[in-house]
Amino acid sequence: MKVVHSKSNLRAARALLPANTGFVPTMGALHAGHMALVEAAHAASDAVIVSIFVNPTQFGNPEDLAKYPDTLEADLAILKAAGVDLVFCPTAAQMYPDGADTIVETPKLAGMLMGALRPGHFRGVATVVTKLFNLVQPARAWFGQKDYQQVLVIQQMVRDLELPVEIVAHPTVREPDGLAMSSRNLRLGADDRAASVVLSQALGAAQTMASQGATPRQIVDAICAQISTEPRATLQSVDLRDATDLSELPDAPLTAPAVLLLAADFGPVLLIDNAVLTP
Repeated sequence: MKVVHSKSNLRAARALLPANTGFVPTMGALHAGHMALVEAAHAASDAVIVSIFVNPTQFGNPEDLAKYPDTLEADLAILKAAGVDLVFCPTAAQMYPDGADTIVETPKLAGMLMGALRPGHFRGVATVVTKLFNLVQPARAWFGQKDYQQVLVIQQMVRDLELPVEIVAHPTVREPDGLAMSSRNLRLGADDRAASVVLSQALGAAQTMASQGATPRQIVDAICAQISTEPRATLQSVDLRDATDLSELPDAPLTAPAVLLLAADFGPVLLIDNAVLTP
């Protein structure tokens, strides 16, 4: 496995890899969810590139950025054992040199839901992913569906900018108790970690309600009430939207798949989760 830290070395190493190269962009602190993406990329590609870069432009809170886990040495060992061909670990100065001024944004998608809760977040995501795609030139790139809105933002960006990369959304990987795997989970205290399962439990309850013909308002009200019974959870948002474009739904029983998106604070840690509900 080759590890590079500069854009010039990345381009030189990429030139030696086949056209059918898959790409998994990460911010490190790797867990089984990331490795499921790497495994899927291996199955569909002749070579796999992984990036590890904690992107400062997608963090609205400097403290959140400062507290993001740094496990680079362990991450590289995991990726080497998984047979990854190339790892790109740039600095912020490499990705955003002095004078850099261009941004990439999908205003409609970036301004709603989690984008409204975290202003500028998806602009930072879209900008850095565009830069990484231009550097890596992958045939396909894998993203976890836990960040549902992020996947839609990237798919929109790729379509609109005519980028020659296929975006593959991978199902959310969960802990045995249902908690969606996330690097943020490392920051949960024991009590908050135990309480966090209320999110996946709420998603299961929502699917039952959707199957029984409940309306979006009934589902959202019930899920808000359920999560609010957990004293360690501070609910930030519960939204039920069209699964294809996150548009608002009529308040009638579902006739097509809809995505339920949850966000709640557990102590200082914001957790998100989602599930596509079927009628």
